[in-house]
Amino acid sequence: MFEIEDHPTLDAQAIWARANTQLGDLDSSQAVLDGLSLDAPALLSSSDEVRKQVRQMLRFHGYKPSGRGKPASEYLLNSAAEGPLQPINLAVDICNGVSLHSGLPISVIDVDKAVKPFQIAVATAEMRYVFNRSGQEMTLQGLPCLFDSQGPCANAVKDSQRTKTDETTQNTLTIIWGVRGLPQQTIRTRDWYSELLSRSGFEVTAS
Repeated sequence: MFEIEDHPTLDAQAIWARANTQLGDLDSSQAVLDGLSLDAPALLSSSDEVRKQVRQMLRFHGYKPSGRGKPASEYLLNSAAEGPLQPINLAVDICNGVSLHSGLPISVIDVDKAVKPFQIAVATAEMRYVFNRSGQEMTLQGLPCLFDSQGPCANAVKDSQRTKTDETTQNTLTIIWGVRGLPQQTIRTRDWYSELLSRSGFEVTAS
């Protein structure tokens, strides 16, 4: 159901979660909303070393994590420097808050929009996908990605539009794109993320 291709520097952590109702019927708690601000107290904090090691991990197979292709966690940091991140839905708000403060990129997909089995592997030449509603595409070559049976659907930079969560989502799969050189940061991020999901009423399984 889930395989992770060996990678010298990637330490991917998977979290499966099921809400008791659709996301459109759930509100983010004040604690989750507070986490969308850089000024909020948090269990973890990012650093230049975290950003450096994340970029090194993404570069390992030739991907260039810069400009519009920078890690999602850096995009969140830049956005939050101008003010709190805008809430989207409970699952994404938890994802964005934890990624913002930990410095690790995190993906969250709607499991029911994907087709099992899942695998994490490095994208090959010519692989690409649409990442937003306007139809923009990104090239994936050399980038570790989450795959379902239909192809790549998420990575540490931008997730595929095909499997993004929406108001009807009830089952999610989260991938923390951790780094082997930062084992404590990776595990503490997974545990904090899982705790926030559980406190928000999700049934959680980490793997």
